Amino acid sequence: MKDLARLLAEPVAVLGVGVTGRAVADFLECRGSDFDLYDDKAGEYNGRVISTSSEPIRHYGLAIISPGWKRSHPRIQSFLQSDIRLISEIDFAWLVKSEAAPEQKWVALTGTNGKTTTIQMLQSIMDSAGVKGLACANVGIPAIAAASQIPALDYLALELSSFQIEWSELPHFEAVAILNIAEDHIDWHETFDNYANAKMSLIASSDCAILNAQDPEIAMRSTSFQGKKIFYSLDTPMPHELGLVEDLLVDRAFVADSEEATLIAELKDIHPQVPHNVSNALAASGIALAMGIPHEFIKKGLSAFTLDHHRLEEVLERDGVKWINDSKATNPHAAIAGILANSSVIWVAGGLAKGATMDALVKRAAPRLKAAILIGTDKELIAEALTLHAPEIPFYRVEGDGDPDSLMRAIIGRAKELATKGDVVLLAPACASMDQFDSYAHRGELFAQAVREMIGRE
Repeated sequence: MKDLARLLAEPVAVLGVGVTGRAVADFLECRGSDFDLYDDKAGEYNGRVISTSSEPIRHYGLAIISPGWKRSHPRIQSFLQSDIRLISEIDFAWLVKSEAAPEQKWVALTGTNGKTTTIQMLQSIMDSAGVKGLACANVGIPAIAAASQIPALDYLALELSSFQIEWSELPHFEAVAILNIAEDHIDWHETFDNYANAKMSLIASSDCAILNAQDPEIAMRSTSFQGKKIFYSLDTPMPHELGLVEDLLVDRAFVADSEEATLIAELKDIHPQVPHNVSNALAASGIALAMGIPHEFIKKGLSAFTLDHHRLEEVLERDGVKWINDSKATNPHAAIAGILANSSVIWVAGGLAKGATMDALVKRAAPRLKAAILIGTDKELIAEALTLHAPEIPFYRVEGDGDPDSLMRAIIGRAKELATKGDVVLLAPACASMDQFDSYAHRGELFAQAVREMIGRE
């Protein structure tokens, strides 16, 4: 594609040298392009020095931005003022795809929660149907790595965060799904409205929108979309919708006669059969149907799928107490799903709230909570919400000494004192992890390890 060749004829700046930035750098290296690396942390990658300068160190024809960079960042502002063209890694991957694989089609999804589960369900469906497709972007490998694969894939299924959508404008998607919109990343977007608008802007780049009818923000914010809208819900579907009829997932949208209904799958095919996971399955099915995948392969793919680690992962059951790792519940909307799936919960919560409030979560969760164990930087937000909205629920603060392993062992020790037969000890922090752990995965791994060592070996 001439546009890509023209852009790469001049030096390129890569802003951000995390997983995404490194994938961009690898592509540019293989192509023989002239480029420089920028990040807030000094270092090097593959022998190239990483600049921490807030100013361009030379003239560039293009700057490629990794997700998470705010427009207000001094480096972004200096590049904008230098009249350098800034594009996202997603847009750059689209340019590469347009050159290397013009027949390749893209689908995408976003949402506050359930993105990874749903895109992995779609991957399982594609695998079952023999479709040469790959889930990528915010899961697996970056979009640029997927778009430049040889031989080219027929489909890319992109899981997109609000950060990635905010910076992107070039791709065209065959279908997109919006799973849910709830308060998250307010520290980055500044307002909930900005965050919600970023999520919803994805449908403007698509022919077909698969939308959660039971999410009021999605229903309200999608009214102006003039493309094909397919709503899904856990209710009996109307014509042109996906939904549930007793224990069956059914399609009344991608059928020859919308007065008829075709079986997608049975509830027994979905693991676990908790409501939010069934909703995820309907979203994945909607994208798959928009891709033209037959119903029988969707059923097969959903049946073969199992949840990823750190998402409602049962670590152990001992003496009638279940210990569940839901460390990936990094915001209130995600945490409530795990709490409501159980009846007597000892809730392990806290970390970095990212600007979110905890009042709505505590109000909904209160009937299911037996006690709460609070940790991390923003634990007082949860303590205040519990005191105000659920004063009958006891909570206990566990302070760390800087060692994540000893902190987690203290948490498990406290939970062991509180738990009795019929309880669930649930790590569903409703917060990000980086104040005390390397990542949500690190937090979940330490939880599982401590449970197995302190409870499983008794």
